[in-house]
Amino acid sequence: MLGFTPFKRHANKFNYIPRYYDPEKEAREQRRAELRGERAEDAGREYRPGQYIRTQREARAARRGREEQRGRVRVWKMAVGAVLVLLFIYMLYPRLADVFLRSRSAAPAVADGAPRTEAQAPADAFDQSQVSDVEWQEQRIVVVPNDYSE
Repeated sequence: MLGFTPFKRHANKFNYIPRYYDPEKEAREQRRAELRGERAEDAGREYRPGQYIRTQREARAARRGREEQRGRVRVWKMAVGAVLVLLFIYMLYPRLADVFLRSRSAAPAVADGAPRTEAQAPADAFDQSQVSDVEWQEQRIVVVPNDYSE
C-alpha cells in the first residue's frame, strides 16, 4: 500500500466518449464486409449458403499463389547468382591470379634501397635472397667445426 494516500490530487475520471459516430468501427465493419466478399451494391441481396466460405477460399488461394510465385522467383534469382559466381571462379579467377603472380614476380627485389636485377650476383656467400622457399628447404646443412680457443 505504498501508493495509497487518502488525499486525492484530482477527482476520479472516467474514459467516457460519447459514440454517436465511430470512424474506426465503420472502417472495421467495412473491412469485415470486404473479407466476407460483400460489396456495397450487394447489400440488398439475399444470403447464398457457402457464399462467405467460397469467397474466403478463393482469396486465400490467390494469396498463396502470389506467395508461391514470389518464392519461385527468389529461387531462380539465387540459382542465377550461384551460376554467375561459379562462372567467375571458373573463368576469371585463374586469369586474375595469373596477372597478380606475374606482376609480383616482375617487380624488382629491393635490397639496401637499390633495385637488384637477376643478372647481379649475391653480395656474399650468405645472401639467400635469390633462393626460393623450396630450394632453401632442399639445401644441405653445412656443419662448421668449433675451433675457438679459450
